[in-house]
Amino acid sequence: MTDTRSAAQRRKIMQSVGTRDTGPEMVVRRMLHGLGYRYRLHLRDLPGSPDIVFPGRRKILFIHGCYWHGHECRKGRLPKSRLDYWGPKIAANRARDTRNEAALSKLGWKVLVIWQCETANLDVLVHRAIRFLGTPRKIRSTVRF
Repeated sequence: MTDTRSAAQRRKIMQSVGTRDTGPEMVVRRMLHGLGYRYRLHLRDLPGSPDIVFPGRRKILFIHGCYWHGHECRKGRLPKSRLDYWGPKIAANRARDTRNEAALSKLGWKVLVIWQCETANLDVLVHRAIRFLGTPRKIRSTVRF
């Protein structure tokens, strides 16, 4: 299958993909804040600049895009073109993720990875977050996401 975009168009699209404040990350952040959790964002002094950091709890959340981090779901499938580029690219991303998680564990941090596809079911996500983080210090009376 050939690409329907020109090389310049594809380049512009790929350059516009952000690493921070992505849709899945914003879903998780709104949910956590609504539950009463407070956190720090993208701490550069930690391996991998984690997406969400809970310093007092020594816990970290990474929100991974299924495509970019090679999740084994429908959204994580490799493209049919340029496999010589995308295969090693995604494999390198996965290897980097593994190294960062190991380095964080060695420093005494607990890590939870939330995949883009998992943000579709907020009920499951809420229970998973509370199970990982523990009870929020202060639960707001009206929780909105």
